[in-house]
Amino acid sequence: MALQEEFEDHAAKAKTLPETTADADKLILYGLFKQATIVPVNTSRPGIFNPRDRYKWDAWKAVEAKTKEEAMNDYITKVKQLLEEAAAAA
Repeated sequence: MALQEEFEDHAAKAKTLPETTADADKLILYGLFKQATIVPVNTSRPGIFNPRDRYKWDAWKAVEAKTKEEAMNDYITKVKQLLEEAAAAA
Protein backbone atom coordinates (compact mmCIF):
# COMPACT_ATOMS: atom_id res chain seq x y z
CA MET A 1 0.00 0.00 0.00
CA ALA A 2 1.34 3.42 -0.92
CA LEU A 3 2.09 5.85 1.88
CA GLN A 4 -0.72 8.25 0.90
CA GLU A 5 -3.28 5.42 0.84
CA GLU A 6 -2.09 4.06 4.17
CA PHE A 7 -2.23 7.56 5.65
CA GLU A 8 -5.81 8.07 4.43
CA ASP A 9 -6.77 4.64 5.79
CA HIS A 10 -5.37 5.48 9.22
CA ALA A 11 -6.97 8.93 9.14
CA ALA A 12 -10.33 7.15 8.81
CA LYS A 13 -9.38 4.74 11.61
CA ALA A 14 -8.43 7.69 13.85
CA LYS A 15 -12.07 8.77 13.77
CA THR A 16 -12.98 5.50 15.50
CA LEU A 17 -10.74 6.12 18.51
CA PRO A 18 -12.64 6.09 21.81
CA GLU A 19 -13.76 9.30 23.48
CA THR A 20 -11.39 8.43 26.33
CA THR A 21 -8.36 9.12 24.11
CA ALA A 22 -6.19 11.63 25.95
CA ASP A 23 -6.30 15.22 24.74
CA ALA A 24 -2.49 15.21 24.45
CA ASP A 25 -2.70 12.28 22.02
CA LYS A 26 -5.44 14.00 20.04
CA LEU A 27 -3.26 17.10 19.74
CA ILE A 28 -0.32 15.03 18.52
CA LEU A 29 -2.54 13.48 15.86
CA TYR A 30 -3.90 16.90 14.90
CA GLY A 31 -0.44 18.39 14.47
CA LEU A 32 0.82 15.45 12.44
CA PHE A 33 -2.31 15.43 10.27
CA LYS A 34 -2.00 19.13 9.50
CA GLN A 35 1.72 18.78 8.75
CA ALA A 36 1.03 15.82 6.45
CA THR A 37 -1.75 17.56 4.55
CA ILE A 38 -0.87 21.28 4.55
CA VAL A 39 2.85 21.14 5.50
CA PRO A 40 4.00 24.60 6.68
CA VAL A 41 2.12 26.41 9.41
CA ASN A 42 0.33 29.04 7.34
CA THR A 43 -1.62 30.94 9.98
CA SER A 44 -0.73 33.17 12.88
CA ARG A 45 -1.01 31.87 16.43
CA PRO A 46 -4.52 32.33 17.86
CA GLY A 47 -4.95 34.76 20.71
CA ILE A 48 -5.01 33.97 24.41
CA PHE A 49 -8.80 34.13 24.49
CA ASN A 50 -9.03 31.19 22.09
CA PRO A 51 -7.19 28.44 24.04
CA ARG A 52 -8.57 25.47 22.07
CA ASP A 53 -7.30 26.75 18.74
CA ARG A 54 -4.09 27.91 20.38
CA TYR A 55 -3.35 24.36 21.65
CA LYS A 56 -4.07 22.97 18.19
CA TRP A 57 -1.82 25.55 16.53
CA ASP A 58 0.97 24.79 19.03
CA ALA A 59 0.67 21.05 18.29
CA TRP A 60 1.06 21.76 14.57
CA LYS A 61 3.93 24.19 15.09
CA ALA A 62 5.75 21.56 17.20
CA VAL A 63 6.07 19.24 14.18
CA GLU A 64 6.69 21.82 11.45
CA ALA A 65 10.28 20.60 10.92
CA LYS A 66 8.98 17.24 9.68
CA THR A 67 8.55 16.55 6.00
CA LYS A 68 5.15 15.53 4.68
CA GLU A 69 6.30 11.90 4.49
CA GLU A 70 7.72 11.93 8.03
CA ALA A 71 4.49 13.38 9.36
CA MET A 72 2.44 10.73 7.53
CA ASN A 73 4.61 7.91 8.91
CA ASP A 74 4.46 9.31 12.45
CA TYR A 75 0.69 9.76 12.17
CA ILE A 76 0.23 6.15 11.05
CA THR A 77 2.44 4.90 13.88
CA LYS A 78 0.57 6.97 16.48
CA VAL A 79 -2.86 5.81 15.26
CA LYS A 80 -1.71 2.17 15.39
CA GLN A 81 -0.42 2.71 18.93
CA LEU A 82 -3.65 4.32 20.12
CA LEU A 83 -5.79 1.61 18.50
CA GLU A 84 -3.71 -1.10 20.21
CA GLU A 85 -4.04 0.70 23.56
CA ALA A 86 -7.81 1.01 23.08
CA ALA A 87 -8.10 -2.69 22.21
CA ALA A 88 -6.05 -3.69 25.25
CA ALA A 89 -8.21 -1.52 27.51
CA ALA A 90 -11.44 -3.02 26.18
